[in-house]
Amino acid sequence: MDDRIVNIKRKVKRELDRERYQHTLGVAYTASCLAMRYGADIEDAYIAGLLHDCAKCIPNDDKLEICRKYGIGVTDCEGENPSLLHAKVGAFLAEKRYGVRDKDILSAIRSHTTGMPGMTLLQKIIFVADYIEPNRNEAPDLPQVREQAFIDIDKTVCIILYDTLRYLEKKGAKIDSMTQETYDYYSQPSGRLC
Repeated sequence: MDDRIVNIKRKVKRELDRERYQHTLGVAYTASCLAMRYGADIEDAYIAGLLHDCAKCIPNDDKLEICRKYGIGVTDCEGENPSLLHAKVGAFLAEKRYGVRDKDILSAIRSHTTGMPGMTLLQKIIFVADYIEPNRNEAPDLPQVREQAFIDIDKTVCIILYDTLRYLEKKGAKIDSMTQETYDYYSQPSGRLC
């Protein structure tokens, strides 16, 4: 492991609580495994996994303030549920605090919660890894989703989005429009299959 990754791990560990740090390591590990499977850059996947939740433990008021101060757009849904901003703020911090310059890594961090239409392979890897990492155990049909992730990543993205939308509807929670747009994109014949 190179010095850059060691330094990122050290900094991230100081920023996150114990449970979130364990999740982060699980996502980095899973992302690197998916990168090997699909021929993506393993180091980029590991770094994006390490940093995907780097803003998760920042208080919501502080996330909103960072967005205001640095011109990071906030949707109505994010304004009502600022915890969703951890992805956007995380991408900002990955660049400013952790020195990440790779646009695909930053975009993978930014889109890991809602996804986005036309994701790159790295974006899909982080989106999926966040859902299936070894410390997760609450999602429906998780063993099947984990298996599918190593067979067809596009289909897995669609399954995760469908399960997420169903979960939010059941809970009566507001759905971020990007999650719905992403599901619509991947469930259409011109996108991929669900």
